[in-house]
Amino acid sequence: MNDLLERLRTGLPPEALISDPDIMDSYARDMAGFCDAGAPAVVVLPRTTEQVQHVMRTATALRTPVVPQGARTGLSGAANASDGCIVLSLVKMDRILEISAVDRIAVVEPGVVNAVLSRAVAGQGMYYPPDPSSWETCTIGGNIGTASGGLCCVKYGVTAEYVLGLDVVLADGRLLTTGRRTAKGVAGYDLTRLFVGSEGSLGVVVKAVLALKPAPPRQLALAAEFSSAAAACDAVCRIMERGHTPSLLELMDRTTIRAVNAMAQMGLPETTEALLLAAFDSADPAADLAAVGELCAAAGATEVVPAEDEAESELLLQARRLSLTALETVKSATMIDDVCVPRSNLGAMLEGTAAIAEKHDLTIGVCAHAGDGNTHPVVCFDHEDPEESRRARESFDEIMALGLDLGGTITGEHGVGVLKKEWLARELGPVGVEMQRGVKLAFDPLGLLNPGKLF
Repeated sequence: MNDLLERLRTGLPPEALISDPDIMDSYARDMAGFCDAGAPAVVVLPRTTEQVQHVMRTATALRTPVVPQGARTGLSGAANASDGCIVLSLVKMDRILEISAVDRIAVVEPGVVNAVLSRAVAGQGMYYPPDPSSWETCTIGGNIGTASGGLCCVKYGVTAEYVLGLDVVLADGRLLTTGRRTAKGVAGYDLTRLFVGSEGSLGVVVKAVLALKPAPPRQLALAAEFSSAAAACDAVCRIMERGHTPSLLELMDRTTIRAVNAMAQMGLPETTEALLLAAFDSADPAADLAAVGELCAAAGATEVVPAEDEAESELLLQARRLSLTALETVKSATMIDDVCVPRSNLGAMLEGTAAIAEKHDLTIGVCAHAGDGNTHPVVCFDHEDPEESRRARESFDEIMALGLDLGGTITGEHGVGVLKKEWLARELGPVGVEMQRGVKLAFDPLGLLNPGKLF
């Protein structure tokens, strides 16, 4: 321990090192439940690439594990500390280095907060689409590590589609540059995409080249009420089948609606079983909303209410953004699932989740990026009740099994971390796991980077 601190001090300023146990404990875990976390030996907050390289060289020399972290808003335990590790928090590396409207790129450090970048590029008439619900606090580095998504993915895609190039500090301290800053490029293996979603297990991202889009028109939204989740999912299928491209297509079930109303007094319709939110940022959003409203009505919507202006649209979207936070107030603890299924099986996923909730006598609220088939069943339970906690864990696993049975995946955007690593093996199969471990071995032969995560 003393040797580790002394070696780190030779290449880091005093303020970059935290060794107080109480303060280090605040860096021990992300926002996931049911995930163990260890006690770090030290927390390091570098400000430069050279400082990150020094940390990794020291870790390699002493064979000390390193856990890279962003803002710790993750929901899979991917940022949880392991005993005796170096927690490497990148939040102080928070500079926007470049924004180019001509090249349509931004170059940023990993600690830049998503919302800060979004507002900065908007000031130059550009748009960075990925928008996780935690966008006001989550960092770009964390978004890259977990390949995060957001509300806009139905039209604009996930984080992986916007990462053009990276600077990555490898486990031994070498600096690797991947990808490009050009509009096109196919030179060699696509190592950039390999790091996106790797949860800090292959290297430490210290700079990213991100693709931007021209700012779209302001979007308009509508809310459609349904007497069943199945009818709402039928509307989703009709919308996508007809070729519409909404900028947002989200679903909230009755439990979620009530939780949002209780927390924020949003005035959402509590008598409905499902609320579908659709938005368009097209040249004529009102016409698009009218067409989608007709499809919702044909699917059985009891009421379709278009927003009258941008402010009303934003209020609807804010209600959806509050969903996960609101469900956390239902009971003392939550387990937030992240199962993505083919859109055609979205109704079966919600129906099956409701059956699981009834079987285990639990409250499970569902909000979903419905246009992607990406559901977030949230299991609400009393963490001080061992029996209820057991049922919560069993229901969580059953929901993941249901998703796989329906042709889906165990995670659409939250990542694997500690929470789902056993399920990753089931999804990938033995050959897939063997190949992924081979990739890990090539980049991190000593197994120092984020050990115990993924598999």
